[in-house]
Amino acid sequence: MNQDPQVRKYFPGLLTREESLTHISSIGKNMHAHGYGLFAAELKATGDFIGFIGLSHPGFESYFTPCVEIGWRLAPEFWGQGLATEGASACLQEGFQRRGLEDIYSFTSIHNLPSEKVMIRIGMTRQGTFPHPLLDADHWLSEHVLYKIQKIIST
Repeated sequence: MNQDPQVRKYFPGLLTREESLTHISSIGKNMHAHGYGLFAAELKATGDFIGFIGLSHPGFESYFTPCVEIGWRLAPEFWGQGLATEGASACLQEGFQRRGLEDIYSFTSIHNLPSEKVMIRIGMTRQGTFPHPLLDADHWLSEHVLYKIQKIIST
């Protein structure tokens, strides 16, 4: 998936196999440290791997970090079926109910409207935009939208 130009359209570039393996290792370490992370997602009907969805910690500093981020990346053949929304909703529930998180963020390039629509569908609220600190200011992907959702406390 990390070598698919469609999947990586809103990222600075494709990842090599070695970079992907390093990313997978990092996901495992974060799961061990925090008890949650980016989970491999599969299609319920077939068990086919469709991508990943879950919670992580951004690897950069900004005015809203440290924080917990929700994210997803699916293979193109699974886009437009509500699977990212379904999986992200389950991950929000996990984060708020089982992990006791108070708020969760998500962000993406201002050009990535499909992911922004998922953020809206799962109940997140737009907080504004920010320049991604790991990208040059003039990079076409630098400006990102930031969304947030807070735990609803029932009385």
